[in-house]
Amino acid sequence: MIPSRVSLLESGPRDGLQNEAQPVPAAIKIELVHRLQAAGLRNIEVTSFVSPKWVPQMADNAEVMAGVQRQPGVRYAVLTPNLKGYEAAVLSRPDEVVVFTAASDAFCQRNLNCTVAESIDRMAPVVEAALAAGIHVRGVISTTVGCPYQGDVTPAAVSDVSRRMKALGVQHLGVADTIGVGTPRKVQAAMEAALQHYDLATISGHFHDTYGQALSNTLACLELGIWQFDASVAGLGGCPYAKGATGNVATEDVVFMLHGMGIETGIDLDALVDAGAFICAALGRPTSSRVGKALLAKRA
Repeated sequence: MIPSRVSLLESGPRDGLQNEAQPVPAAIKIELVHRLQAAGLRNIEVTSFVSPKWVPQMADNAEVMAGVQRQPGVRYAVLTPNLKGYEAAVLSRPDEVVVFTAASDAFCQRNLNCTVAESIDRMAPVVEAALAAGIHVRGVISTTVGCPYQGDVTPAAVSDVSRRMKALGVQHLGVADTIGVGTPRKVQAAMEAALQHYDLATISGHFHDTYGQALSNTLACLELGIWQFDASVAGLGGCPYAKGATGNVATEDVVFMLHGMGIETGIDLDALVDAGAFICAALGRPTSSRVGKALLAKRA
């Protein structure tokens, strides 16, 4: 079942930077996107169109989208939590909009101030508008194996939310272990629940590495035939609603593992490490990628 090729969605520019306390200049964000696409990334989540009151780091969303020199064959995605966000985002001509909810009502209440059912109702007009405009729609379900407020999350809950999102017309589903508590069998169970409604071509894994399980969980999903995953350059990111949650698994670490397994990605690992070093230098701290640290030390 293990695929011969894997497609990675790079979430560093959006998911990775949104929690940074220090403002990151738009020019740095734009350069990061340019370096990532030069390294071979073909799916990049660039920014989010959310209220600057809640996520000030993304207040320059339109400027960043306008500054990116787009390459053929690269999909540029933006997060759009509601219709107001979508209406602002569509002016920047994204290739994909991302909508999201959770498999836990407790998390949804803290994150979106509503229930899971209400969050799906809110995303319905966004999905409808995007599809009518010919824009691809990707959905993400957070906390699919564990919630910081509720605890364990059942596969049945994941299946139910997946079914609802499919009914709305969401074309691709990301299954996220938002706080990084998942282990391989639990993650496989969550994925199998989502696969009741989405096929292997329209599903991806999104794993945070809080407990060091992200690569193990990625491998467990490869064994199911899943071939699309999110990752964040240099391991940037976290979750503001989950204390202690670290960033999405480092893209460099995933690429190193995949290449070591003989799985193609189309990504130049050295160029990717350079992109991670660039953004970490801008942030004034070392990379969180173990592969990045090792290769940079080897070069030195």
